Amino acid sequence: MPQGVYLPEGRLLDERRNQIQTESTEGLLQAWQRGMILEGVATMCDEKRNLYVRLGRERGRIPRFEAGLGADRGKMREIAILSRVGKPVCFRIIGRDGTDWLLSRRSVQEEADAWFRQELLPGEVIQATVTHLEQFGAFVDIGCGLVSMIGIENISVSRIRHAGDRFKVGQRVLAVVSHLEAGGHICLTHRELLGTWKQNADLLRPGSAVRGIIRGVENYGVFVELFPNLSGLAESCQGAEPGMAASVYIKSILPDRMKIKLAILDKMPGEGKRLIGPEDYFIREGRLRRWIYQPEQCSTRCVESEFA
Repeated sequence: MPQGVYLPEGRLLDERRNQIQTESTEGLLQAWQRGMILEGVATMCDEKRNLYVRLGRERGRIPRFEAGLGADRGKMREIAILSRVGKPVCFRIIGRDGTDWLLSRRSVQEEADAWFRQELLPGEVIQATVTHLEQFGAFVDIGCGLVSMIGIENISVSRIRHAGDRFKVGQRVLAVVSHLEAGGHICLTHRELLGTWKQNADLLRPGSAVRGIIRGVENYGVFVELFPNLSGLAESCQGAEPGMAASVYIKSILPDRMKIKLAILDKMPGEGKRLIGPEDYFIREGRLRRWIYQPEQCSTRCVESEFA
């Protein structure tokens, strides 16, 4: 992965090296001298918006102005500090104040932000952790608490109503750097990792039956999602509603028309969600240059991504 040491917050917590450095005075002194990036869980935020982190039998304090990127310039909202309580925070030790170790999350984020802007390239696959979900997309931590967003239209080829249909908060996912905006903001996409039409269709066979999720109901038929990047069309079925799970029979697979014909065998009550799992990724690392969704023999509308 291209992120180097700047991983999403929480990834270092269980690593032996991080535990060794944070559980003893000797380890903390060594980490201070070396400027190491460590992680701990924020246990409290006081009325002055200082965050406190338990470090073995000792305590670390992240002063308000060291709480994150922009905090020293008054550009970090109070809720962003308060909401870190109970969650992992990355930090670097910058000194001591009485019995407290002074910590800086801001310096780590500034360093990570500069590194990302300089080193990340369009098309690179990176690790991320979901931090917040909205109807329009998923916010993810791409490293050291720095947040970017995957728009709902870029989560999968199959359409969904809410980012929560694909992800859950705290989930570890992969993403692709779409492009870097002039101001340095890193834009992400995700659907390219979930396979092309052919890669997904090759997992199916005519005459078999699989579980799917109804995504759309039209006069001419019912669209059923078979995989996050693959849907088929079934004949009209009474009582079919979007979000409903269904078992479907695969009648035929037509690559030249990029179509899969289905028949609904049974409908299942309740809302059908299809969260992304590790098994859904066809690409897990490296750098993409171009991604084309449709089969070569298909002349329908082109779905593709170019990464400069």
